Amino acid sequence: MKRLITNMRSFRDDERGSIAVETVLIVPVLFWAYLSMFAIFDAYRQHSINQKAAYTIGDIISRETTPLDTAYLNGTREILAYLTSNQDSNVAVRVTSVKYDEVNDVYKRDWSQAKGWQPALSNNQVKELRHLLPVMPHNERVMVVETFVKYDPPFATGLREREIENFVFTRPRYAPRVLWASE
Repeated sequence: MKRLITNMRSFRDDERGSIAVETVLIVPVLFWAYLSMFAIFDAYRQHSINQKAAYTIGDIISRETTPLDTAYLNGTREILAYLTSNQDSNVAVRVTSVKYDEVNDVYKRDWSQAKGWQPALSNNQVKELRHLLPVMPHNERVMVVETFVKYDPPFATGLREREIENFVFTRPRYAPRVLWASE
């Protein structure tokens, strides 16, 4: 028994090969940490790209002097897909013309159109966006562009699939308002 105890103590105190054991334990953790950092960076990068794309689409629409139509909205969806490097099925665009009525202190919808899986906004839904809309003078209008992009992380490190949403408003530049073709 004494010999067994001596052998056990000798085994416990022996440090040969400990670096190999530590390497086997720590390399998977380091690899997972690297992949996690890459995935988080990619998610922030995708959010930034989507926001820039939303501002670009808002700027394009704000410069229009002719009424928008379904083909135009399909084109903005294609632009969003191109700018964010996504397929058309993974992106949606919603464009809403909003007017401020100072007399009643309410935001009203002139028109709202959407392409993709998101529906157009109703007048009541526009009223609920009050906290997101800018302070405006009476009868002023803004174009609200909302983009929705499905994001799938490159690695399964804890981030889940999500929908990146952007909300951008822009004042019409060359006309008092942007019209929809069926108005």
